[in-house]
Amino acid sequence: MTLPSHDLSPEHPPTASGLQADADRPSPAPVLSSGYDRAFWLTYLSNGLTTLANGMMVRYSDYVEALGGDEQQLGLIVGAGMLGSIAIRLAQGEAIDRYGAARIWFWSVVAYSVSLLLHLFVTSACSPAIFLVRTLMQASLAGIFGASITYVSLQVPAKRMAEVVGALGTSGFLGLMVGPLISDWLGNSNLSADQMIWWMFWIATILATASGIATWFAIQGAAPPARLERPSLLFVVRQYHPMMISVAAAMMGAGFAIPATFLRPFAFELNISSVGLFFVVYAVTGFGARMASRSLFERFGNRPWIVVGLILLTISFLLYPLVSSMWHLALPATIAGVAHALLFPSIMSAGTAVFPRRYLGVATSLILAMFDVGTFISAPVVGIFLRSVKPLTPNAYPWMFVGVACVFACVTVAFYLSKAGSSHRTQE
Repeated sequence: MTLPSHDLSPEHPPTASGLQADADRPSPAPVLSSGYDRAFWLTYLSNGLTTLANGMMVRYSDYVEALGGDEQQLGLIVGAGMLGSIAIRLAQGEAIDRYGAARIWFWSVVAYSVSLLLHLFVTSACSPAIFLVRTLMQASLAGIFGASITYVSLQVPAKRMAEVVGALGTSGFLGLMVGPLISDWLGNSNLSADQMIWWMFWIATILATASGIATWFAIQGAAPPARLERPSLLFVVRQYHPMMISVAAAMMGAGFAIPATFLRPFAFELNISSVGLFFVVYAVTGFGARMASRSLFERFGNRPWIVVGLILLTISFLLYPLVSSMWHLALPATIAGVAHALLFPSIMSAGTAVFPRRYLGVATSLILAMFDVGTFISAPVVGIFLRSVKPLTPNAYPWMFVGVACVFACVTVAFYLSKAGSSHRTQE
């Protein structure tokens, strides 16, 4: 792939003088690395610790239940948290491009650690406080992942972004594998429900603090971004926003959020005491698939893997109604893990490829925001559906899983018929 000297893709000619002025001002050439240097591995450690802490929240439903909430309230709380995350995403992306990914990343980790501790001071699942601390938690996670992905992506040539983002993402699979096991161990111990929740949040806070330390060392020596004239954030988003890729990102967000939020109460109805096996299989499969596929995105492009990933995600939801024992959870976990491994780097790379590289913070935050949109829509809708249908039928969960699979299938067909994801980055 040949990179021309302009900043703007010929597929998206400038339509405003502000953007043209920004494009005409040359940006300093970045110092690129192999991608797998000291900063990358410290970022890997930091993100692994963050996802380990976040993976412990698989028993967040127990926390909401202990505060007097049901599945509908759980969905509303999770959805409200995503709304806060979505609302702040683009502002974070603009801040990353203006003030540097390093600064936004570090302070987001600090905010995440504080948000975990604040959960222990909430007294009711219906109080404004729980919505506020959940929003702070999700908004800070948004900043962590948006800034850290941008930070490592700027260290390598644009055509290797999917590979490096995919490699970084394996740290998330490791965290996702261990975090739920810790929570399950706490839940199945002799601790009371209140004690289990107390330990869950304290251990997660310690892990998040350790992530902050790793982040501090990772960003040492980071250069501030060049001070350039910039058009408005709204104009940049309107100019480059890839609609169908954003829809695919929202579907992936929903596909991950629904099991992460509702698998625990679903398993409880089936008298399955532990869901740790699901997340272990999910993480191990996803890790293996990510490592095996990391060179495929550059060789074949992103579009084929988005389509395959959406198909696998649809199939995984059709397998949940077949579950009747803990071991049966391994099958949907395997399919979903491979889907996650293919979807995340391909969607991130395809979605940001249409943006000039100087707007990588905004581009990354925008695509991550669409993952949050999927959670924001799906969690409350699923919660309300379950509360409404459970009094009418014992098969509320199977009907929910099949319904979600139908929605995913429709989006997969629409994405396949579109030409989304076929373009390549044509500007630095």
